[in-house]
Amino acid sequence: MPIDAFEKYDHPAWLTAASTAVAYGVILLVMFAALFLVPYALFVLL
Repeated sequence: MPIDAFEKYDHPAWLTAASTAVAYGVILLVMFAALFLVPYALFVLL
């Protein structure tokens, strides 16, 4: 009988929590790029 290691994480709340964490990380990366990388690139290029 195979043991499914992720069987206890089948509840939709786990998917919601993981999606929230990933979306938060994406938003932080976009904000970092907009607030730091874009101005730095403009400063270097101009």
